[in-house]
Amino acid sequence: MWRAKALTIFPEMFPGPLGGSLAGKALKEGVWSLEAFGIRRFARDRHGTVDDAPFGGGAGMVMKPDILSAAIEAVAEPGMPKLLMSPRGAPFAQARARELAGGPGVLLVCGRFEGIDERVIEAHALEEVSVGDFVLSGGEIAAMAVMDCCVRLLPGVMGAARSGDEESFEDGLLEYPHYTRPATWAGPDGIERRVPEVLVSGHHGKVAEWRRKQREEITRRRRPDLWERRGTAKANEEK
Repeated sequence: MWRAKALTIFPEMFPGPLGGSLAGKALKEGVWSLEAFGIRRFARDRHGTVDDAPFGGGAGMVMKPDILSAAIEAVAEPGMPKLLMSPRGAPFAQARARELAGGPGVLLVCGRFEGIDERVIEAHALEEVSVGDFVLSGGEIAAMAVMDCCVRLLPGVMGAARSGDEESFEDGLLEYPHYTRPATWAGPDGIERRVPEVLVSGHHGKVAEWRRKQREEITRRRRPDLWERRGTAKANEEK
């Protein structure tokens, strides 16, 4: 069983949306497990204090190293990656999700306040991970996103074995457009729009080629960074 553990000052936030849809079904079926541990349980005073003012001054508070370290030591498992959700972390990518999904599980540390004491990151070799170039109130929502990304890759969670093969980021490209019935549809603007003819042609080869070209064009236009990275990778492979 793949195991997800979250360290947070708000354990009641879990499972949240992970209790529904594919992740929730897989959770109930025992494909994976989720445990949320309250960091305040490891506080040393009756108020459950887990933060203090930063050395050097400045706004906000910092999560105390002794409290958070004790929490990590209590729930960490040998061989289980330890991730810290942080806006300064490396961008979380589909490739990393596949690596994590292929392992025993993951421990996700959810930061709060201005951050956590840097010494905890060093002492526990925490892998700092970001889900985007923005700042959230805490790491809980980001941790849920990481969990969901990993869980859907577990064997048996998605309905079809190949349902994720052509999704965005799987091979460095974004996903192609999707259409369904009716073949002709008029939107609220009154404009009648038809499904591309190739998709109703019944010619699987032409459909595959159209989808490939769409993926390339959408990636080139919307994510030039991904397009450039993909070109660099292909050039290196050809050397």
